[in-house]
Amino acid sequence: MFPALDIAASGLAAQRLRMTAVSNNLANISTTRNELGEPEAFQPRFVVFQTDEAVGDTLGAAGVKVSSVETSALPPLSKYEPFHPDANAKGYVQYPNINMMSEFVNALEASRSYEANVGVIEVSKELAQQTLRILA
Repeated sequence: MFPALDIAASGLAAQRLRMTAVSNNLANISTTRNELGEPEAFQPRFVVFQTDEAVGDTLGAAGVKVSSVETSALPPLSKYEPFHPDANAKGYVQYPNINMMSEFVNALEASRSYEANVGVIEVSKELAQQTLRILA
């Protein structure tokens, strides 16, 4: 029963970090400057998961962990806006290459996975309570 809780908890932590990356991407969808204030498009981030054999039980179950948070290799989108303060000499502004629909789908998937892991914890808690009632 406790390995199920460990696995679900690892999933909760991983999906929370994924949701943070998605929300950062959406918040910076029109960011044209970097942290230093220089004109540079925000680089979208995505979370890479891997199995975590340290979590789980002896039956071969494993949890999940975040192996890394990567930045997208896609080039920024150029839009012709000659009067924008961040426009280059040719009048183009570099915007992050973020697909809002893909980010919404990622957010929905992370939310559903989070809910599923909470469900596993709820069921495990109920099973523990039932076991204690039987033993009492």
